[in-house]
Amino acid sequence: MLAVVASEIGDAVPVGAASHEQLLARVAQGDRAAFAVLYDGTVNRVLGLIRRLLVDPAQSEEVAQEVYLEIWQSATRYEPTRGSAITWMLTLAHRRAVDRVRSAQASRMRDTRIGIRDFGREYDQVAEAAEIRIESDRVKVALAKLTQLQRQAVTLAYFKGLSHSEVAALLHVPIGTVKTRLRDGMIRLRDELGVAT
Repeated sequence: MLAVVASEIGDAVPVGAASHEQLLARVAQGDRAAFAVLYDGTVNRVLGLIRRLLVDPAQSEEVAQEVYLEIWQSATRYEPTRGSAITWMLTLAHRRAVDRVRSAQASRMRDTRIGIRDFGREYDQVAEAAEIRIESDRVKVALAKLTQLQRQAVTLAYFKGLSHSEVAALLHVPIGTVKTRLRDGMIRLRDELGVAT
């Protein structure tokens, strides 16, 4: 059986022959068949407008879905005296698409601000090289103040990367002796360099 839509003058109009305004009036009453016909008759224009604004087909379809959901939920707000049904629908589509563009733009701007904030600050390579050189010289002076045995153990363990047992084997001393020399040497280095513990 063919569904019908009541026209403004009271006679029955088949859903397929109804105007957009008549269909929207039926949608406001919860008529799913009228909504399906309205959708089929307007989706190309609505989606076309959204695609012109968003470009991305996936986002355009998502926004179109949101627009038709809004049409279904708010058809009662349509006022025929303020314009045609298709104009009202296209206005809803335009607003949703513009909102999506603004949201994407705000997100990009937020990401840019975060990126700028987190971007590594430029540094003065010459000053950094000078600081490293000064620290290196301080360490050399401090190492010179260690006993020869302490300096030998510290150099092998910390500058050559040998383990305690490797240092002990190389120096032909017990591992406990190596640990004592390293501990005493590091305490003296810390004092010489003024490093707080």
